[in-house]
Amino acid sequence: MKEKKQKNSVNASSRTDPILLKAYKMLTVYAKATGAVICVNDHNYLPIPEIFKEIAADKNTCLYCMKHRAGAEATAPQDFNACPCTDMHINGIKESNRFRGSYIYMCDLGFMFWTSPVYADDRFVGALIGSGFLGIDSRETADQMYQMAGGTVPIEEIREKLSCFPRGDSEKIKALAELMLILAESLSTGSEEYYKTMKRRAEQQSELSAKIQELKEQYPAGAPLPDYPLDKERMLLATLRRGDNETGRRILNELLAILLFSNPDQFKYIQFRAIELVVLLSRTNVASGNTEKVLLETNNEYLRRIQKAQNVEELTDVLHSIVERMAGQIFSFHGVRHASALRKAERFIWENYTRKISLQEIATASGLSAPYFSTIFKEEMGENLSSYLNRIRVEKASRMLTETDLSLSEIAGACGFEDQSWFSKTFKHYIGVSPGKYRGQGGMTQEISENNFSATCRRLIKEE
Repeated sequence: MKEKKQKNSVNASSRTDPILLKAYKMLTVYAKATGAVICVNDHNYLPIPEIFKEIAADKNTCLYCMKHRAGAEATAPQDFNACPCTDMHINGIKESNRFRGSYIYMCDLGFMFWTSPVYADDRFVGALIGSGFLGIDSRETADQMYQMAGGTVPIEEIREKLSCFPRGDSEKIKALAELMLILAESLSTGSEEYYKTMKRRAEQQSELSAKIQELKEQYPAGAPLPDYPLDKERMLLATLRRGDNETGRRILNELLAILLFSNPDQFKYIQFRAIELVVLLSRTNVASGNTEKVLLETNNEYLRRIQKAQNVEELTDVLHSIVERMAGQIFSFHGVRHASALRKAERFIWENYTRKISLQEIATASGLSAPYFSTIFKEEMGENLSSYLNRIRVEKASRMLTETDLSLSEIAGACGFEDQSWFSKTFKHYIGVSPGKYRGQGGMTQEISENNFSATCRRLIKEE
């Protein structure tokens, strides 16, 4: 009695998930409509039993590799474990699961494959796989298959076999993969937002990986690591002020890429840098008219989200969402009459403020005359041009004073001030103390900690 109960339990656990059975029916229609070869794999990456007869047909080129490379035959789904390309297919499914989207790949013989994951209440239950098209010239594939078989299969027979595999251009394969993803998403249950979240994170990580790869090429092993780009923080603020969210997203990725590249395996440090960035944005938010109470409440929420992040993927996603939300709160040019001209002017300023620039240069960049530009800048930005320039130069200088060992004259020159005397006078006007005293006090770290960090954040820092 006990043995019978255990046997029934095993059989029950081995039943195909109903979602995958539904997937099989849908893919059968998909195959007829597109000419593709299809397969449905379970959470163990094995073809479901119900599809075995279909994938054991001659059009499954994996059988050819099994026979002539591994000397194996497929009489049951688990026999596909002997396929030489099993790892390739499993890796393809894992990548599609990781990115929550389509994944396209090509085997050694030149056959194209694409796969999409299927979920049940956010749980991975299997994957859909499509094939049936060649990514290279059929003659090249035929030659490779002939060599694989050691000449035991006539080349004419191989070419005849390949005649039912058309060449698939990249756009066609992408379209087939996208259609399969739509099917996979429609089959998945309780995972609409999960799909969106994970797909968004996958896109973010793909962009980050590309940036990190660029850094690896710029800074090969053994070379000094890049410094944290303070200028990019200011550029991020500038892009958000002018409503350029796309550029803001790119700059945020550049900041994160440098942090990750220069500080591998230092997640807590990267969290602290994220906190610092959010505080910087929050201070700008106050300047835009928000009260200190609103700032502290907002910071509590943001900093809790940063603290809860368990890995780089979550932290990146949190930062992107915070920056996007703050972009709507920080002053931008939306609704401003001369928005286009001011965007051009501010972009020019942020690209050139480290040198001496004239009103005429900025006005020319904006497309307006110098006198008219000066007037509308004051009216619509709330401060005159010289004040605006001095403020962003002082902001840059304040960071350089606490994070570099450069002399005051060197910092003055790097921030666009004509001489050290003018730099000191301007700095004291905006900050309240001289540059030397500011550096001696370690900047305004204590003030920022008390006024702009939540109690949660201060506790986190003390614990660290």
